Amino acid sequence: MRRRQQPPLPKRHGLDPARIRMPEDGEWNTVREFLIDTLPRMSVTRIDEMLDEGVVVDMQGPVTSTSPYVPGDAVWFHRDLPVESVVPFDISIVHRDDAILVIDKPHFLPTIPRGGHILQTALVRLRLELDLPDLIPAHRLDRVTAGLVLFVVDPALRGAYQTLFQDRKVNKVYEAIAPNDPTLQFPLMVSSRIVKEKFDFAAREVDGEPNAETRIELIDQHRDLGRYRLHPRTGRTHQLRLHMNSLGIPILGDDLYPQPTERPVDDFTAPLQLLASTLEFTDPLSGAVRRFDSRRTLERWH
Repeated sequence: MRRRQQPPLPKRHGLDPARIRMPEDGEWNTVREFLIDTLPRMSVTRIDEMLDEGVVVDMQGPVTSTSPYVPGDAVWFHRDLPVESVVPFDISIVHRDDAILVIDKPHFLPTIPRGGHILQTALVRLRLELDLPDLIPAHRLDRVTAGLVLFVVDPALRGAYQTLFQDRKVNKVYEAIAPNDPTLQFPLMVSSRIVKEKFDFAAREVDGEPNAETRIELIDQHRDLGRYRLHPRTGRTHQLRLHMNSLGIPILGDDLYPQPTERPVDDFTAPLQLLASTLEFTDPLSGAVRRFDSRRTLERWH
């Protein structure tokens, strides 16, 4: 296995610098020309400022506006941080040892940096607060879903724990609050084909061979609401939300299904009533069965 090249810049805010590789068949004259064509979301003025400030570097040092394009080489820099609203909820630690960290993530906090969420993500906050610069998630939860997330503390063990999730060797259990439909008979199994296009935020169900499967149980009911236990057999994007919606009982607080809303990103009220409540697996190091349970509850269930 090819060893990953270590960046020539240190982490900033717990994040590695961005790495941009110059293609072998590139015909640009300078690194500046290459960056202008490669980073269309960054203005030419900002690229020039970064080059003048010496914050774009290669393995030999800072790159200038006249540095020649070198096919196969790479440059590194730290991206500008977006303006973010502080997510006003704490991250609870469920378990920590030398190999893994299990947290109870609050609603509205993304697991990893993406788009306009960088500092206000579980990964960056944990790296900084716990002084764990090499922390990496073994899987992830949606920003609006609360509950258990497993992180790997030791980079050498990253593959062992991530493979558990990739190979579906982790028993994941969720709880959800949704309308109660007395015509539905539980438990039941929902299967469908789910696809998600690259630039669409919402996923959708389409005709074709199923690639997503969820077992759903009704574990309690109160008036017109039901409390459900969800057992995903697969891990497609928004699978649980889509499957509950397909039954005509969309999860309370869902801003995508059945119809998208215009909720502002800094509106932290009425969270999605979905909780990753249990993680259970056979530890790849010790062989012991490990189970972790969320201490959170869903606020709409009284």
